[in-house]
Amino acid sequence: MRYAIIMAAGKGTRMHSTLPKVMHKVCDKPMIEHLVDTLSHADVQRVVSIVGYGHEVIEDYMKGKCEFALQMPQLGTGHAVMQAKQLEGLKGKTLVVNGDCPCIKEETFERMFDALDDAKMVVLCAKLDDPKAYGRVVTNDDGTIEKIVEFKDCNEQQKKIKYINTGIYAFDNEVLFENLKELKNDNNQHEYYITDLVEIIRNKGHKVKAIVADDNDEVQGINDKVELAKANEYLQREINTKWMKLGVNIVDPKCTYISSDVEIGEDVVIYPNVIISGKSKIGNNVIIKANSIIENSTIEDGQIVGPFANIK
Repeated sequence: MRYAIIMAAGKGTRMHSTLPKVMHKVCDKPMIEHLVDTLSHADVQRVVSIVGYGHEVIEDYMKGKCEFALQMPQLGTGHAVMQAKQLEGLKGKTLVVNGDCPCIKEETFERMFDALDDAKMVVLCAKLDDPKAYGRVVTNDDGTIEKIVEFKDCNEQQKKIKYINTGIYAFDNEVLFENLKELKNDNNQHEYYITDLVEIIRNKGHKVKAIVADDNDEVQGINDKVELAKANEYLQREINTKWMKLGVNIVDPKCTYISSDVEIGEDVVIYPNVIISGKSKIGNNVIIKANSIIENSTIEDGQIVGPFANIK
């Protein structure tokens, strides 16, 4: 069995919004919904979202799409995972994913599940030319992880490490919940950190592995509206590239906005400044002329839309 825990309890103060951070939209869909859909494509059978601030909004929107566990008060990342009590004692593999990483791909989740075949914990890393003040992942020659060190605690040698922790993990589920009980909060913040599981699990003789993300933009977190726009640009580029590879003629990809749930047929031409949103379905041999908006609508085969059409 495959499970996932989504960390979705934070407010996202830097978003300057009353809306919970994971409910902000990227390519016309809330971050958390992107994640749940991607996890479903990766054959994850049960998803538990750890909610806190604004949990009623998240629970109402995502009802029936995932399970929920409330983290209140919020005492760190390890404490958040502890709240997913409905998964405790189950056999299988579990992903722990930040709710503000909507761009991560199904293939990356598959790599993490595969890496658990000979390990009990997997940490997804990113390699940065300039890691700045991110925590460093200290690895051994065989690719196993020795520890994760916060930047402020790094020695000069560790500061030279290019690999950082993305905050995305995979675990043997039984090992995860068994060792969550050993987390301590004897730190300045009095919080329970999931990163402490690296040394706890390793000290019990289990292998903890690192794998590196193929694309750093894929694992970007979103903390403010600038990063939200960056993620939107990245994901829109991925969506448009997918459709162009499938034969859709997008005249100007930089000025074409297609939501992730849109379906498009063959021999379609899309001119600049077109928005196709929601669960719209575009048939075969359709021409969509410039400055048109199509929202949750079906365009039949052979239709010419626009210019300046607004179809809802």
